[in-house]
Amino acid sequence: MRTPLLLLAAALVLAGCQRGPSESQRLERLELRLQQLEQRLNAPDGPNSADRGGKAPAGPVKSLTFRMGSADDRLRIYWADGSNSDLPCTKEQGTWACG
Repeated sequence: MRTPLLLLAAALVLAGCQRGPSESQRLERLELRLQQLEQRLNAPDGPNSADRGGKAPAGPVKSLTFRMGSADDRLRIYWADGSNSDLPCTKEQGTWACG
């Protein structure tokens, strides 16, 4: 009766001694992250475009540019963290509206 209990206790101790993911699992996660970063860098918008689900980054604005009379009238916001956001603009009743 003692032997099965000892075997069960030993199995539980060994199971508890395992430490985190294996080396191959960590390597797979790193490869996936690298692929995601490469896709982001190769995206048509570039790495500094707003990719936050429509939310602006927290922090101050570095500068603004306003483009009108082109195919893509827009207000571009350059953030202090190096990213940028584009707001499409239209002219309505003689007034520019962006956002």
